[in-house]
Amino acid sequence: MQETIELEQALAQQRKGTLIIDVRTPAEFAETTIPGAVNVPIFSNEERIEVGTVFKQQGKKDARKLGVRLVAPNIPMLMDRVEELRVGHPGPVIVFCWRGGMRSLAMTSFMNLAGIPARQLLGGHKGFRRKILDYFEQQQWPPVFVLRGLTGTGKTRVLQQLEEMDYPVVDLEGLANHRGSAFGALGLEPQPSQKKFETLLWARLEELKESPYLVTEGESLHIGRVMVPKPFHQAMQTQTSLWITASLEVRTQIILEDYPALDQLKEQFEKPINALKERLGGKVVAEFLDLLDSGQWDKLVRELMVRYYDPLYLHTLPEQRVEIELETVEDATQKVAVALDELVKK
Repeated sequence: MQETIELEQALAQQRKGTLIIDVRTPAEFAETTIPGAVNVPIFSNEERIEVGTVFKQQGKKDARKLGVRLVAPNIPMLMDRVEELRVGHPGPVIVFCWRGGMRSLAMTSFMNLAGIPARQLLGGHKGFRRKILDYFEQQQWPPVFVLRGLTGTGKTRVLQQLEEMDYPVVDLEGLANHRGSAFGALGLEPQPSQKKFETLLWARLEELKESPYLVTEGESLHIGRVMVPKPFHQAMQTQTSLWITASLEVRTQIILEDYPALDQLKEQFEKPINALKERLGGKVVAEFLDLLDSGQWDKLVRELMVRYYDPLYLHTLPEQRVEIELETVEDATQKVAVALDELVKK
């Protein structure tokens, strides 16, 4: 049996249910991987560093010997783990490491010797990463319609309801695990790496590649510490926008609901509030901190919107737009759906 496989063929097999195993370290896997791959590391994080150090100081031969000594006792356990994972998956298991080198070659050999059909992915994750970078350079997406509006107008909620209605939604904030504002990380798990974010975005766009259009929420180039690929961000600027409006009262309530357990987040709020000094001055920031300290969340949210967010974002009001008044999220979602259907017909 052929023991190697090209990337496009591997991805096609994965879509049919084939198991893909990433044998890189847990740290490498956590940074980014092929979506759907399962981590069965040959080396621990520390062992990989040890092998790399020997390679630099003593050369390839000694590094390989050390690698064999480290892996050999674990081969039975690795094979048992693969056997567990491959239940219900058709065809040979596909194995990859960083660039299609010794780690995936060794694992593929172990598996085939143990009677587990396996193929090594040529080019490894490095080849897959090149595919992602090339994809975002090609700039060929269907029209991207964007929900925009001032802070607190329920854009994310409308987007989520549209997704539940099977509209072709790309939830950038969901992929970035960040609400896209100065306070956007509060109460959330850490963001993915830039590489992982790009991979997640690629995977979602691939899911929607047959759609005649896409829907997303307006974002700056940076969402927290990750960046939207520039070609896709540029594509977000070309179509008629859906501008959602709401009263200050409604917006305040939405923000208070979007940041649950606010009292537990007090300390986390201080840093982003202090970061506003350069734009708003120390006096205004001191007022914000007083409101924070006294737990006046309703007033703090209102003041932040009126004195910081609204002046910041009002200048982004797009010339080509359909305005939609939000009274309830459900009502606004229906209005957006109607507007989208009309825009697509044009």
